[in-house]
Amino acid sequence: MNESTETPETTVKERGRRQVLTGTVVSDKQDKTVTVAVQTTVLHPLYHRFMKRTSKYAAHDEANECREGDRVVIVQSRPLSKRKRWRVRDIVERAR
Repeated sequence: MNESTETPETTVKERGRRQVLTGTVVSDKQDKTVTVAVQTTVLHPLYHRFMKRTSKYAAHDEANECREGDRVVIVQSRPLSKRKRWRVRDIVERAR
């Protein structure tokens, strides 16, 4: 029999590194989909001050377990629909 010796290192090499982001769930109204706001800081090109930028991503939540206000980790994946290219990997902190 042909045994597959698949380790986490080999799967990373085969698929490449997947982008991982951490953000806050801002909407959970859709079925199996959450909208995650990810905040980053960028340097202003002229004034050299840091600014906050927010990007919103549609992420797949298979079990519908995320609620509004939760901090989640999302990973890039294959296209799941027209706008969904991310999956929820982990819930870091529940909303209060």
